[in-house]
Amino acid sequence: MSGRILVTGGASGLGAAIVRALAGQGYDVLFTYRSSEEAASGLVAELAQTHPERGIAAKALDLADRAALDGFCDEIEDEGFHGLVHNAGQSYDALAAMLAQDRAETAMQINFWSLTRLAKALVRGMIRARSGRIVAIGSVAASQANPGNAAYAATKGALESYCRTLAIETAKRGITVNVIAPGFIDTGMMAPYAAYRAGMERQIPLGRFAQTDEVAALAAFLMGKGAAYITGATLPVDGGLTAMMGVHRG
Repeated sequence: MSGRILVTGGASGLGAAIVRALAGQGYDVLFTYRSSEEAASGLVAELAQTHPERGIAAKALDLADRAALDGFCDEIEDEGFHGLVHNAGQSYDALAAMLAQDRAETAMQINFWSLTRLAKALVRGMIRARSGRIVAIGSVAASQANPGNAAYAATKGALESYCRTLAIETAKRGITVNVIAPGFIDTGMMAPYAAYRAGMERQIPLGRFAQTDEVAALAAFLMGKGAAYITGATLPVDGGLTAMMGVHRG
């Protein structure tokens, strides 16, 4: 495959695994990062060694800064991207009845509104090309309630609903839009929950957290020809977590 793909939040964790997977599939990649400049530079240098034929670049961008996001979108809207992977995300834990609106709105801006702005910038070029791929990283939290997760779940629920609608609006123009809904992934984001990991893994049918490359592989697949008839879908990568009722006997 060929073409250029934009990945948000690509410097580390799942985002970096997605960038690596896309480069390995023959794509050029521009990825954004908020503050991980050292990790971003390291990833660009790594891929220059492993995939010297690919164009890999990083751009510092705070998706919570609407003016900066608008400026970035103005820069890229005529560059002709084949795909977008919206991976950047921010968590905010609070009981549903105790949400602080400003913090919840920041999470919504990063997780949801920035996707809509990026899609607005890139879809026109995809329509002209009659080809395009949009993949958003959602979460099992959008469909399975978890105490303290209301704001984050709401952002991912909004993302899913938006992507389904965008999918049917753009399908006749050769564009596919899908959501990947991971469960628990073995990244630094899970570090605060280390004390609970064994108990969490016991509740997952496959008995373990996902590796980043197991989720990234699906993102890379959805960018390619083999996924041309998949659109409007939310695809769980959760080790069977959402397939299980969750009621334990004994």
